[in-house]
Amino acid sequence: MPELRNVLRNPQLEPSAKAGVLEALLGDAEELLRNFLRLTAEKGRIGEIEEIAREFERLMAAEERRLTVELTTAYDLSDKEARDIVKQIESATGRAVEATRRVDPSLIGGLVLQADSLRVDASVRGRLERLRHELVRRS
Repeated sequence: MPELRNVLRNPQLEPSAKAGVLEALLGDAEELLRNFLRLTAEKGRIGEIEEIAREFERLMAAEERRLTVELTTAYDLSDKEARDIVKQIESATGRAVEATRRVDPSLIGGLVLQADSLRVDASVRGRLERLRHELVRRS
C-alpha cells in the first residue's frame, strides 16, 4: 500500500506514532509479529521494512535450500514445459526451485533464467547479440 509506505517512511512522524499505526492495522496478528514491527518502528527502522522482508526471505530460502528463479520465455509456456524446466534446474542445483514466469516476445526463442545475481541468457536474441559483438570485435 503506497499510503502505508508513505506513513512509515515519513521522517516527520514520531516512531511511536508509526508503531501506533501498525498496532491498529495488525489487530489480532501473532504477538511475535506485532512485537517485531513495534520494535522496528520504535528503533526508527520501520521505513526499511520492505528491505528487511526481502532479506528475511533470502535468508529463509538459503536455510531451506530453496532457489527462487524468474524464467522469461518468448512465448507462454505450458505448465508441463515449465515443470520440465524447473525439474532440470532442481536436478542441476540440488535445490528446491520456486519459479515465476514472464513472457518477452523480443527474445524470439529460447529463455532467460534469473536467479539472484546469476543470469543465464539462452535466448535467440541473446545469441544474436553475442554473435554481433563477436563480428564487430573481429572487424
